[in-house]
Amino acid sequence: MYKIFKNNLKSIHSLNKRLVLLNRYYKITKFYSFLKNTAFKGSVAIIVFIIFLVGLEVFVLDFNSLLNHLVSSYSATFIFSFFLTSETILGIIPPEVFIAWASKSTNPWLYLLILATISYVGGIISYLIGGRVFLIPSIKSHIENKIAKHIVNLRKWGGLFVLLGAISPIPHSLVSLASGFIKYNFKYYLMWSLFRYARFVIYALVTFKVFI
Repeated sequence: MYKIFKNNLKSIHSLNKRLVLLNRYYKITKFYSFLKNTAFKGSVAIIVFIIFLVGLEVFVLDFNSLLNHLVSSYSATFIFSFFLTSETILGIIPPEVFIAWASKSTNPWLYLLILATISYVGGIISYLIGGRVFLIPSIKSHIENKIAKHIVNLRKWGGLFVLLGAISPIPHSLVSLASGFIKYNFKYYLMWSLFRYARFVIYALVTFKVFI
C-alpha cells in the first residue's frame, strides 16, 4: 500500500512539475497574451456580426426575405457545395452567412450539423493541400509567405493553435493549410479541429434567435 501511495505521489509531483514548465513556456512564448487578444477579437466579431445583421435588416433590406429567397431559389446541395468550396479555399465567405441561411431551412439544427461537418471536411482538404504544396517550389514559396505567421504560431503552440483556428476568427482553412504544410500530426489535427463544431453551435445560438 505504501509503495502504491509513494508511486502515486511521484506521479503527481511529476505532473505538477510538467505543468509548471508548460505554464512558463506559454508565458515566454506570449501564448496567454495571444489568447486574450484572440478572445477579445472573437467577442468583438460576434457583436459586430449581430449589429451588422440587425442594421441590415432595419436600414438596408429585409434580410429575412433575402434568406427565404435563397432557400427557395437554390437547392441545399448547391449551397452545401458552395460552402465546401469556400471553406477549402481560404474561407472566402464567413460561415455566419451560411448559419443564417440554415436558420430558414426546414430543419435548422440538422442543416447546422451538416454545415459544421462540411467546414470540418474543408479543413481536412486544406490540410491535405498544405501537405502537397511543397512539391511545387514556386507555390510553396508563395504559400509559405502568406501563412508565415500561422506556421510560427503552430510550431510554438501546436494543437492549441489548431483549436483557436477552429473556434476563433482566425481562418480555420489557413490554420489547416499551415498544419499540412509543416506536417503537423494528422491525428492530433483531427482531434483539435473537432472544436469547429463548437463555433457553429455558439454562432447558431445567436443567429437562430434573430431569424427563427
